[in-house]
Amino acid sequence: MFRPRTIRAILLSVPLLLSSIPSRADNHYRPHISVGAHGGVTLSEVTFSPTVKQKFLQGSTMGASFTYAEERHVGLRGEINLTQRGWSEDFEEHPFSFSRSLTYVEMPIMTHIFFGPRTFKFHFNLGPQIGYMLSESTSANFDYHDPGKVPGFPNINRYTEQYTAPIHTRFDYGITAGFGISAIIRKRHAVNLEGRLYYGLGNIFPATKRDTFGASRNLTIAITLGYTFRLH
Repeated sequence: MFRPRTIRAILLSVPLLLSSIPSRADNHYRPHISVGAHGGVTLSEVTFSPTVKQKFLQGSTMGASFTYAEERHVGLRGEINLTQRGWSEDFEEHPFSFSRSLTYVEMPIMTHIFFGPRTFKFHFNLGPQIGYMLSESTSANFDYHDPGKVPGFPNINRYTEQYTAPIHTRFDYGITAGFGISAIIRKRHAVNLEGRLYYGLGNIFPATKRDTFGASRNLTIAITLGYTFRLH
């Protein structure tokens, strides 16, 4: 689990990273704007404290992007995405299943760093992200409203409050980072493959001393394939 000190260290390292890149644009470089679309799969869980046994919940993501680059290696990238998050519980050898899917509209605003030859480039994205939960759904093969009465249910050392607890806030925020590659197939056209990690800093359930969980933060890995078109 990421700690607040780790998050602060990542954020403070951004200016140092940017300072290592030449700040002056090449005389022959023209600022450019690109728009695009992307889609892919997500693997999500929620970092509960105390811990809840989980396995990744598979979902999907899709969205549109806008990129502005004024210098040769650095730009700004914004996106609007529709993403499925949530978690799936691990019952190990017991024949039970439970998952809770949360659908968010999200908007990351990221520093976009790119480098490489004309036809093939690597890129790195890092920045804050906000989101708003649009809907949720639950899937289970047992009566999760009253698991204590389910024959054979493993109640020992297992929390169950998260099965029915209402989402405390629909608003979510955190930090996201991704690394990818782009293939320039024509002068203005590119195909992009990226892996990205999102770590939420807000809790989806209440986190006071009287509540069960002191932390309940979204954690999502996304693998996307996209297309971008350079406007100029």
